[in-house]
Amino acid sequence: MTDLIGGAGHVLDPAAIRAFVLARLAAEDLDGRRVCVIVPDATRSCPLPLLLSAVHEALHGRAAAVTVLIALGTHAPMSAAQLAKHLGGPYPGFEIRNHEWWLPETLVSLGRISADRVAELSEGRMKQPIDVTLNRAVVEHDVCLVVGPVFPHEVVGFSGGNKYFFPGIAGQEIIDFSHWLGALISSAEIIGTRGITPVRALIDEAAGMIPSRRLALCLVVKSGSGDLHAMSFGEPEAAWAACADVSARTHVEYLDAPVRRVLSIIPAKYDDMWTGAKGFYKVEPIVADGGQVIIYAPHITRISAMHPEIEQIGYHCRDYFVKQWDRFQDQHWGVLAHSTHLRGAGTWDPVGGERPRVTVTLATGIPEPVVRAANLDYLDPATIDLEALAADSFVVSQAGEVLFRLR
Repeated sequence: MTDLIGGAGHVLDPAAIRAFVLARLAAEDLDGRRVCVIVPDATRSCPLPLLLSAVHEALHGRAAAVTVLIALGTHAPMSAAQLAKHLGGPYPGFEIRNHEWWLPETLVSLGRISADRVAELSEGRMKQPIDVTLNRAVVEHDVCLVVGPVFPHEVVGFSGGNKYFFPGIAGQEIIDFSHWLGALISSAEIIGTRGITPVRALIDEAAGMIPSRRLALCLVVKSGSGDLHAMSFGEPEAAWAACADVSARTHVEYLDAPVRRVLSIIPAKYDDMWTGAKGFYKVEPIVADGGQVIIYAPHITRISAMHPEIEQIGYHCRDYFVKQWDRFQDQHWGVLAHSTHLRGAGTWDPVGGERPRVTVTLATGIPEPVVRAANLDYLDPATIDLEALAADSFVVSQAGEVLFRLR
């Protein structure tokens, strides 16, 4: 059973949010259970202090143990100070952990998905077995409760639900695998696609192997704020689907014609280009052939905190890697996927080289030699007259969560 409150255009009252969480958790068989609460890191807009305080009220003294696990994927870990700001609290009796994806001892294998099944799920794009590796908290707890938002997403279509397991608290192999599958489809094609995409199908298949009971409190957040438009509760697949329908009506804006230049202003919650690249993913569909996206983020000073190899590989279109697979197949596929997502659509052949569809220009604090070595254009943010540039651009402030598409 899935319950949904709110909807597109609504803003839920905090008291109603708390009452919904308390009522839904009160109705579940959680007495004496060990509960793992899986939540996003700070790269997603989400009113976690409000939600976790309600979860704490519902579970403290009732559950045998509660662990709050931060779904980092392969993002950088959050410090104690960052966690306190992000989660609120304190929450007596709750243990709070980062997903330490870089430590093999924190992971457990749940089994394998066969090559034939992978081929079926991926619609023939990939055919090899995949080890389903996840944070061992999933086998150390009786119940896994996902609490997190749903947004248009460049790898899976719409984020949320079982995506908080894969890639949220998964091992790098299956993270890389799922992201490269999305890259083969391409960000521009899959982003904002409703329903079960091939990547979502793979994620759901892997999540079905989790031995603990899975529940989800899915959210539709007003972008850049702590307000909620809607929330749903139930099994992750159904709760996610209910909120994805609302997100599709809330987080997607349509233009009648393509634009020549986008000025994408990146908020401070994205502190490197690995995360700030969402400011490109969400606008690529509206840029005319030969157009430009300027990523304006003076606060960003590095390409990636956790994946320095992207500086050596650089940013390239999908065909650059696919048509030279012998050169790149031993690299982390998640890094290759990120590369294609930020470079966007294009072609490559051994004679003519690479022909990107649009120009990507970084106006960030990353040094010019690093930017150009990574195969992107550079603009010194200190030299930009934002007002003049905005007058001749399609401006997206607080970029990264709302998707722009053509009708």
